[in-house]
Formats: sequence, C-alpha cells, structure tokens
Amino acid sequence: MLGAVLVAPLMPIAMLFSLLASGEEALKRLLSTKEERDRARAQDLDIDRRDKAIVEQGLDNTFDGDWDKAAGQFLLRWYGHSSHHQRFVVLTEGRIVLAAPPKRVSVRREDRMRVVAEIPAGMAAIEDPLPAHDNRKLRVHFTDGSWLMLTTEEQRSELHMYLMRQSRAEGAHVSDA
Repeated sequence: MLGAVLVAPLMPIAMLFSLLASGEEALKRLLSTKEERDRARAQDLDIDRRDKAIVEQGLDNTFDGDWDKAAGQFLLRWYGHSSHHQRFVVLTEGRIVLAAPPKRVSVRREDRMRVVAEIPAGMAAIEDPLPAHDNRKLRVHFTDGSWLMLTTEEQRSELHMYLMRQSRAEGAHVSDA
C-alpha cells in the first residue's frame, strides 16, 4: 500500500514524459527530409522482411520440435546440466562448446561458468539462417536435419562476424577454382 501511495504521484509525470517522447518522434518525422523518410521507410521494410522470414522459416521456435532427433535430445541433456537460461557459445577447432553457470545466478555469472555441453563438428555446425538481414538468430544444424536456435545478445555478434568471414573465404576459394 505504501508503495502505491508513493508511486501514484509519479505516474502523471511518467505519462507526460512518454507523451513528450511520442511528440518528439512525430515532429522528427514531420520535419525530416525526403531522403531521411525514404531511408526510414526502407529500414522499416527490411525489418518487416526479416520478421516475416523468421516466422516463415520457424526461427521463432527454440528447435525443430522433434524430441527424438539430435537437437531435442541435446536440449534435454543441456538443461539437465544447468537450469540457467543463458549459455555462452564458443567455437573451437573441431567442436562447439556451450558453457553456463551451475544454477540461476545474477551476480558474477561469468566467473561461475562451466562447460555443460560439447558438440563435435562432425555432428553439427553453426549457421546464420538470415545472412541478408541484421538479426540475433543463429542455428545449430545437426547432421540428422534437426536444428536448435540460439539468440545472441547483440544484432551482429562475434559469431555472426566469424560466419560471415568464413562464407566469404569459402566463396573466394570456390571462385578461384
């Protein structure tokens, strides 16, 4: 009750700031140049295409849905090691390594990380399912056709950049041949 009494006078101020922010955005759109409006429209269309591609390819799901295939079995083992929802993914030569804190922690979780799973390179590979779009999605694609989605904390993570460099290098080798 005390919290509600203390917060209630601040609500109109928060609503005023929200209204001012919306007004500022509307004013910016109104006063923007034609090139800025075209650029914003193109960016909005690209975001819409990316979101549509995510839904079409099923990338909004955690995995392909088959618990009997490699991705489903991997998920069952993965969560058996640590209930923490975040994982650190490291690509090493010949394997994909996932590390996590042993339980749900919020302070110094990086210090408590431990390896919870390793996937041999012959069993799976990491790929960017939407290389044409800035996105936070990566897919661990297993050899049996099953897959597992990873969501990175940033739009173009270091893993995305690594995969882009790899695909360019492979493209250069193919064009040289």
